[in-house]
Amino acid sequence: MSLEKFVTIREIKSQTEAWTQALDLIRTAQLPKTENYDQVIFTGCGSTYYLSLASAALYQELTGRVARAIPGGELLLNSRTILANQKILLVAISRSGTTTETVKAVEQFKAKNNGDVLVISNYDETLSCLANVNIVISKGQEESVAQTRSFASMYVAASGFAARMAGRNDLLDRMASLPETGERIIQDFEPAARQIGENLDFDRFYFLGSGIRYGLACEANLKMKEMTLTHSEPFHFLELRHGPMSMVNEKAVVIGLVSEANFSQEKAVLNEMEALGGKPVALGESGVDIAFDSGIPESVRGVLYLPVLQLMAFYRSLAKGLNPTDQTTWSP
Repeated sequence: MSLEKFVTIREIKSQTEAWTQALDLIRTAQLPKTENYDQVIFTGCGSTYYLSLASAALYQELTGRVARAIPGGELLLNSRTILANQKILLVAISRSGTTTETVKAVEQFKAKNNGDVLVISNYDETLSCLANVNIVISKGQEESVAQTRSFASMYVAASGFAARMAGRNDLLDRMASLPETGERIIQDFEPAARQIGENLDFDRFYFLGSGIRYGLACEANLKMKEMTLTHSEPFHFLELRHGPMSMVNEKAVVIGLVSEANFSQEKAVLNEMEALGGKPVALGESGVDIAFDSGIPESVRGVLYLPVLQLMAFYRSLAKGLNPTDQTTWSP
């Protein structure tokens, strides 16, 4: 069977080209000054809400300024619980640039003169017309329902944005090696992703990430859920130990987006889950199952967690007789 018949695999494997474009766009974008705003709000729906979670955590870590993530629907329906009498930079993230809740939330935000809007998208559409700063990564466009290349490209842009707003051009320079490193990771670890994904003896997946990696764990969980119709959940590392660990057995895969900063504590959780019968899979810079060996600072290499987990969901989708492009069934 030729895998190339499925557009999703082509999108996953070509995503590093979109990473390169995202970096080029961020380097030249005319960005506002961090000190002009009391806080930054990142917003999106579905995958891009999870992208917002990861980006807000990174922005606050690098700049030391208040940042948070809010779902587009919540910003639209409950803005009074979110927006205070402050100058806000709203970072609106949408693959299509037409996400209904996000567009309406941004329109409402602008009508109330709450602040400025920066848009990160893959299509120059409605949201772009509402932006004070517009970043459109066209090489991240895709046909699949599930976001892979698009999400990764927008996360690279959001990471570069946070680095620049923090005045950390050194981090932006180090991000230049992300595409080459990503290509190597895809090549080296596709067989491991396939082996786990195709093993239908596993019936549940848990994705663990803390700090700037929690939003990425949520996104990896969503890919597994929507592409394969498999039970999956995301957790902060230590939260898994408080109740949810009761679900871990020999049918469970526990995937950890491991950090250098909290390596020993996070590995200890994975070891606990293995003792309960679960299959632990650790991703990180070194000393783990899927090792990046990138040399890129931890704060800006987060996108490297994504391709292997996307491939895992892709191969599980095929093993279950689903078309990963649109979640319909297919026959070889």
